[in-house]
Amino acid sequence: MGGFQFHGKFYRTDSLGYMTDFHEWSEDVASHIASMEGVKLTEKHWEIVNFARDYYKQYKIAPQIRILKKALNEKLGVEKSDNKYLYDLFPKGPAAQACKIGGLPVPPGCVDINN
Repeated sequence: MGGFQFHGKFYRTDSLGYMTDFHEWSEDVASHIASMEGVKLTEKHWEIVNFARDYYKQYKIAPQIRILKKALNEKLGVEKSDNKYLYDLFPKGPAAQACKIGGLPVPPGCVDINN
């Protein structure tokens, strides 16, 4: 277990840096995590992060990349579910990095978590 300090509060994370309490997340915390990940959040990033969070709220599981891409295709269209588009936004892995920035757990079976 580890964590990070932000605005005078300590946020616990697992050994891979994913927040352990979904409810402690905020957009400010997300921006801080993104900066630690080397990502400057844009509206395009927020669309994917919020989509992943909504998926988690509905299904109680972080979306795997295959599921994320399928759901994005259905809701936002083929261009926003394209590998290149997603990896341009989240170079360390779209599902892994969007979930980390979104305060979610590691997606099950995630292969991009060591990047």
